[in-house]
Amino acid sequence: MKRTSILWGIVLIVLGLIFGLNALGITDINIFFRGWWTLIIIIPSLIGVIKDSRKLGNYIWLLIGVALLLIAQGILDIRNVRKLIFPAILVIMGITLILKETLGQKLNDKIKELNKDNKEEYYATFSSQNLTFIGEQFHGATLNAIFGGIDLNLREANITQDQVINATSVFGGIDIIVPNNINVIVKSNSIFGGVSNKAVDNKENVPTIYVKAFCLFGGVEVK
Repeated sequence: MKRTSILWGIVLIVLGLIFGLNALGITDINIFFRGWWTLIIIIPSLIGVIKDSRKLGNYIWLLIGVALLLIAQGILDIRNVRKLIFPAILVIMGITLILKETLGQKLNDKIKELNKDNKEEYYATFSSQNLTFIGEQFHGATLNAIFGGIDLNLREANITQDQVINATSVFGGIDIIVPNNINVIVKSNSIFGGVSNKAVDNKENVPTIYVKAFCLFGGVEVK
């Protein structure tokens, strides 16, 4: 969040300087050029790419914005753009796979390292469990919800180092409530299920909880 604010701050400063210099007659920069409206797509998409290079959607919107700008400027013909849609999709998919492999390997190594220490295991099979850590040191956990549910509340837990939570949900559900002063990174493999991460991310100089999840007709929610 902090880095995003800085990027938007830079954009506003540049715009302010342009308007100010134009008003003084020092420069004559016309920011309302043909296709200027495409910046409404390009700038947020570019910031999104810088903020999180793993999200394919940011690249797609950035490509759309640049294409619309080039069309408005008369550099690209709309007919040529149609021809380039399929090659562009292939390029974006290739970039995404490379980034995913590079970042994914680092993530796998980190989770593997954190999993060297034995984690407390909790099971909910045709039942439910409510786990709450109040003032306790949290050293990671392994959660297994099979036709059952697990609620893990870490809101008041002491988390001073990076930790991992291994979560398996088979026809069940797992809810994980995390403190505000940590980051959460999710790695999941799901079949007819998934992981929802609602935790605010990208905080600096704070521990990270890595959630390694497998869902089969089940779900994991981090909030």
